[in-house]
Amino acid sequence: MPTAFPCRTPIDHTPRERSNIVVDHEQPSDVLQTVSSDTAQQILATLDDEPATTSDIAEATGTSTQNAKYHLDRLCEADLVEAVDTWYSRKGREMTVFALSVEELVVQFGDSISKTQR
Repeated sequence: MPTAFPCRTPIDHTPRERSNIVVDHEQPSDVLQTVSSDTAQQILATLDDEPATTSDIAEATGTSTQNAKYHLDRLCEADLVEAVDTWYSRKGREMTVFALSVEELVVQFGDSISKTQR
């Protein structure tokens, strides 16, 4: 049965080229904690292929939608993933489409910054 909503429209999204994370003993990085789990890494790898919904990500990574949503929320808070569109299910339910926010994540340690700037 046709739906009044477009199910999956093409997405034109270009993530930022690079994001730098500075880690030092005074201010640890929450981003590293966020990407330390296998599930978060699998989600990032899935989104590297193409934008996807929570249920698509859950299926691709072999986890529950609740677990995928938990990790997506954390990845969004860390500004590594972002909502880029809304698709609709056959029943007309809204589904948020997620994509990578950044193509490259560079981790720098506090002391290495001053050494490289010398």
